[in-house]
Amino acid sequence: MAAWLSRPVLRGALLALCAYAAPAAADDVVLVPNRVIYPGETVALAALKEVTLAPGRHRPDAVATTEQELTGKVAKRTLLPGHYIPVSALREAWLVEQGASVQVYFVAGALTISATAVTLQPGAAGDLVKVRNIDSGKIFSGTVMADGTIQVGSS
Repeated sequence: MAAWLSRPVLRGALLALCAYAAPAAADDVVLVPNRVIYPGETVALAALKEVTLAPGRHRPDAVATTEQELTGKVAKRTLLPGHYIPVSALREAWLVEQGASVQVYFVAGALTISATAVTLQPGAAGDLVKVRNIDSGKIFSGTVMADGTIQVGSS
């Protein structure tokens, strides 16, 4: 064996070869858009591609890079192909659209009052939205529930 090919050099070369041939860890694979995603468009899995980060690179903070963080969300601004998607550029899909007729409930103990109203702004589950009562014309705020109804007051 040549003198320059000592054990430490061989060991280092072998480790480098193993590190290069090793499959990427789950943290090293991220999802980025494969085409332009426009504001208001729902992010679909077909619009995303997997990218393996270069060795030594880590997933940045405050960006959505996994399927659970991205699918079903709606873009708040234009998302460019090959770029990370900031969490702030995504929102939940609206459960109620602006101008939609919704059922509004006021619940206080055993008392439940229901009415029909028109939403004045869109909202996702848990959002506080303004609605107008169809009968009285009064405007008030309520919380969007998971079933698309609006809850007003305390429960």
